[in-house]
Amino acid sequence: MAERFERKYVSRFVPSSGLLIVILLVATSVVDSVLLGYDSSLMGSLNVMPTYSNYFSLTTATKSLNTAISYTGGAVAAFPAGFLVDWRGRREAIFWSCVITLIGAILQTCAVHIAMFILGRFIIGMGLGVAATSTPTFVAETVPQKHRAFALGLYYSCWGVGTLIASGVCYRSQYIPTTWAWRTPSLIQVVPSIACMFVLLFVPESPRWLISKDRHEEALEVLAVVNAGGDVNDPLVLLQYREISDTIAWEKTEGRQLTFKEAYTNPANRKRLIIAISFSAMVMLPGTNIITYYFGTMLEQAGITNATKQLEINIILTAWSLVIAVIGSYYADRIGRKLLCCLSLGGGIISFYLVGGLTAAYGNSSNKSGIYGTIACIFLYNATYNMGITPLTVLYPPEVLSYSIRGTGMGLYTMTTKLCGLFVTMVFPFALDAIGWKTYIINASFDILLVLFVIFFWVETQGLTLEEVDVVFDGVKHSDVPDLSVVEEGKEKFVIDAVVVEGQEPIAREKE
Repeated sequence: MAERFERKYVSRFVPSSGLLIVILLVATSVVDSVLLGYDSSLMGSLNVMPTYSNYFSLTTATKSLNTAISYTGGAVAAFPAGFLVDWRGRREAIFWSCVITLIGAILQTCAVHIAMFILGRFIIGMGLGVAATSTPTFVAETVPQKHRAFALGLYYSCWGVGTLIASGVCYRSQYIPTTWAWRTPSLIQVVPSIACMFVLLFVPESPRWLISKDRHEEALEVLAVVNAGGDVNDPLVLLQYREISDTIAWEKTEGRQLTFKEAYTNPANRKRLIIAISFSAMVMLPGTNIITYYFGTMLEQAGITNATKQLEINIILTAWSLVIAVIGSYYADRIGRKLLCCLSLGGGIISFYLVGGLTAAYGNSSNKSGIYGTIACIFLYNATYNMGITPLTVLYPPEVLSYSIRGTGMGLYTMTTKLCGLFVTMVFPFALDAIGWKTYIINASFDILLVLFVIFFWVETQGLTLEEVDVVFDGVKHSDVPDLSVVEEGKEKFVIDAVVVEGQEPIAREKE
């Protein structure tokens, strides 16, 4: 029977079952995603609720501001969050994101005037910015490689759970005759934050962060618990430990201790950052946020003006998007990242051209076939987006970022994502008012440029550990151990000294 670590560092609350830990790590991703989806969709639902619009006497400008201000908060908090994630650790950063979001949700719920509502939305946005930086980084670095695509794919897939809950709550709340018709959906935002704080009790810290802080034994213990039920002699555990340790040690060696400026002007790092940051445009600007936030306006232009009917269609669309996103997450590691992204964007381009054309032809008519055709194309667009872009949203950026810039790089990615979201929420309502269906045509044409960028600039990361991805950018592996997939498939054996001495790293022996 294999010897096992007597736990010294990993909390007793963390289960010994590797499968259960993976489920809890996925749950960390899921509850954060539910909160993000709930908050994002909440404004889309509130915007079609008469009690909300009448209470604040909204105009197009104030409607845009109420929706966009959370993105402003997220943009403000995201980049500093990258330093928080590196300084205090991934788990603690997630905890503080929950605290910030709770404060914002309470303020929003209790708002008695527009300024208080906006402040609450701003603080919620700050919490979401910290969460979007810390949670994907934590999950990517902690969950086993074979489950990474599905775990991170669910991050934005379960965004659909949040939007579905928001749509359902707002639909039922519209029958409340008081201001609680819109306050109730705002209050429910506290639930995912509390749930996330609870789940954090049962998951360990990222082993990569621990190694970077020279907490080697603790990191090895985490890897053993997560990957092998606590067996520290497991060859795959020790291989991963050596691979991670060697790579982080290489990044810390003399000559690799780059200044902040050099870290982001290094050619390989620069390519990493360009890929990660530019993905913000693919997440926020291909057209999905027009549907998310201004679905009511789209339906009005398509010929459906009844608010209740709009909410009913929104609930169906949200459920449809959720199912497709979960399927996409499941298959995310079976299709190359580049191909998946191109197929998703390509399908969206076709769908949005159709939405624009049908809206132009039937938007002001009573032709039911034309109206239903427009709605069908909106559903088709959401399917193409959720099949590809949704799983890749927080899967691909942390994969392409090396450890030394992963925290701050994810902060930059989150910040640019929030800024793109701010652009969408502030600009598109005016565009829809001014040029209507032509907005969709312009948006679809822009998406063609995104496809070309993916084809010619992206790199493939499918099936690689985070350390193996570095080879794609740096041209050399920073550890002499074989690739994890090669050992798992039995093509090469890896033997390592099973004895772990206090203050020493395991010593690699001859490979057979």
